[in-house]
Amino acid sequence: MPRSIDVLTESPATVEQINAAFGREDYWLARVAGDDSVTLDSLDIDADGLVTVHITQYLGRQLLPGMIARSMPGDLKLGYRETWRPGDDGHTRGEVNVSVGGLGSSRAQNSLSPTSNGSQLRSAVSVEVKVPLVGGKLEQTIAAGLSESIPSMLHFTTTWIAEHA
Repeated sequence: MPRSIDVLTESPATVEQINAAFGREDYWLARVAGDDSVTLDSLDIDADGLVTVHITQYLGRQLLPGMIARSMPGDLKLGYRETWRPGDDGHTRGEVNVSVGGLGSSRAQNSLSPTSNGSQLRSAVSVEVKVPLVGGKLEQTIAAGLSESIPSMLHFTTTWIAEHA
């Protein structure tokens, strides 16, 4: 059964500044920099401002329990798709979909809203791991990691904006 969490975090950067960062390739390259197992596969921005990013992370098998790792025909590859669409109401909505082969997935529905001090990111996340016996424990671990990594991502974005303004 999928595990759900909600994450709320704030930034002094405005929604407009964050949208502008999401539309820059150098921002995304900086986000994946420092990890040789991660590649930025594509960045597309359509005429309406929809940003679509595809990232791949090669995980190997070390993250899996021994018996499951031995049954895998190859290394794990994480497929990551992130979209952001600015709205006419000053908000930006986004979605993050992550898939790890047939082993599991996660999805985050994101809303970036203006505040008096900058912006607020609200993420509703669902994690599902389809590994018998250990799936629930892995979902719990992944959800805990996401509750830390989502604020870290927004902090990174805020810092990146300050350095590239």
